[in-house]
Amino acid sequence: MKATQHIKRISIETVCMVYVLLFVYAAISKLLDFENFQVQLGQSPLLSAFASWVSWGVPIIEIFIALTLLIPRYRVIGLFAAFSLMVMFTSYIIIILNFSSFVPCSCGGILDKLGWTEHLVFNSAFVLIALIGILLLTSTILADNTRKRNSIFITVPALLVTSIAVVVLLFVLSEDIIHHRNNFIRRFPHYPATEIRQKDLKYNSYYFAGTNPGKIYLGNYTTPFQITVADTLLKTINKHNIQLDRVDFSFHSAEIRVLDSSFYLFDGTVPCIYRGKTANWKAKLQAPIAIRYTLAEPVDTNTVVFRAFAPKTGENILGLFKLATENTTDFKPKLLEKQIDGIFDTDGMLKYDKVNRSVVYLYKYRNQFISTDQNLSVVSRGKTIDTFSIAKIQVKYLPASKQRKMSTPPFVVNKTIAVHNNLLYVASALPGKFEAIELWDAATIIDVYDLSNNSYLFSFPIYNVKKEKMKSFIVQGNLLFAIVGTHLVLYKLNPLFKSNLKK
Repeated sequence: MKATQHIKRISIETVCMVYVLLFVYAAISKLLDFENFQVQLGQSPLLSAFASWVSWGVPIIEIFIALTLLIPRYRVIGLFAAFSLMVMFTSYIIIILNFSSFVPCSCGGILDKLGWTEHLVFNSAFVLIALIGILLLTSTILADNTRKRNSIFITVPALLVTSIAVVVLLFVLSEDIIHHRNNFIRRFPHYPATEIRQKDLKYNSYYFAGTNPGKIYLGNYTTPFQITVADTLLKTINKHNIQLDRVDFSFHSAEIRVLDSSFYLFDGTVPCIYRGKTANWKAKLQAPIAIRYTLAEPVDTNTVVFRAFAPKTGENILGLFKLATENTTDFKPKLLEKQIDGIFDTDGMLKYDKVNRSVVYLYKYRNQFISTDQNLSVVSRGKTIDTFSIAKIQVKYLPASKQRKMSTPPFVVNKTIAVHNNLLYVASALPGKFEAIELWDAATIIDVYDLSNNSYLFSFPIYNVKKEKMKSFIVQGNLLFAIVGTHLVLYKLNPLFKSNLKK
């Protein structure tokens, strides 16, 4: 009998000391590399939204449990707490492996070299060890109280279910917050975009004019009447000179757009619009445009969405040119929302999604965008994940020249965008919480949004080429093309984009 009791005491001491070593080591490891620990939690599909307080809470709880296990009087509480925490850790891994939208890196855990499956086995073993410790300790201290001893068989399952429920609840809440009420925490899945090929264009003055199946089109600001056509594998590149039926204008900002079998040449300073066919690259001037415009995108053969300065107020306004009806102009004055001056504060980017037949306007200096149909009727208004809802700009009016100018450098929120198949891709200018600055030095970060519900999905980097950052990009199917310095870079998007869109 004494031998049995001695073995129990040794077993209980062993269980407690093993847990003390585990939790003290784990807590110290987290605190010594706290910044990296916070970054990893910020990328967790389960805990992204709660990374700030979880990063402090977990090591504190681990130290607290270790202390209770060192004091014989509180060991029962300590073992129950250890059991509960390890069940939570185990549930976390099970959800990661089976229910999360992506599986993050398992690096930086207690045992760096273990993968998720090995961590699952390790944690499950410690759940079992804690359970054995609870049974041994309660059978010793409650040897004369059968009722309390038997209550363990109710307490343990209840604690098991509660611990799992807490993790599931955190997962559900975190997913909702990240996708719909994000507090500027990005999610970086592994390898959502893989670089396939680079092509040196020799010049940095290229821009994207459009795409068609198997082809991408590039314009060039220094040779505005030349179009470059590349296949989507970047193996063949051809150049064509555009022939205009009238050239008696003073062009200052000519840009080309390709939509299906038609192409357009815009210059809002003239103002003029040319239209032609990609079969021969010959374009005809459409009826004279009555208003100067600053942005333009074709949405069908006879309709162009544009941004201009409103005739009465001089503020930015969106509208439609109807080319088939003697170039009638239809202004939409309620689309852009003025905050300060109606000019700089409403500056932004205009893009057309030909797959979904929708128009998107994203503000440059604040976290808001507008999605409309082809007639510029509002479908929805959404927000990017940064928290800057008011443009941080200072504008000064110069009476002598009757002009408004920025009096201080503006605070840029969004740099450039692409829209394809109801997904909005935003090249952000701002690092989020728990992000490594080294990544921002080495790449441009693209945030992806689902326009069907205006939810944030995830982010991924487009890496610099020869220390040059990405200038612009365009998406076609599962391919992303980026202009980085003088290089045209091809990325392949993995199935994560389609799977998130279906959800």
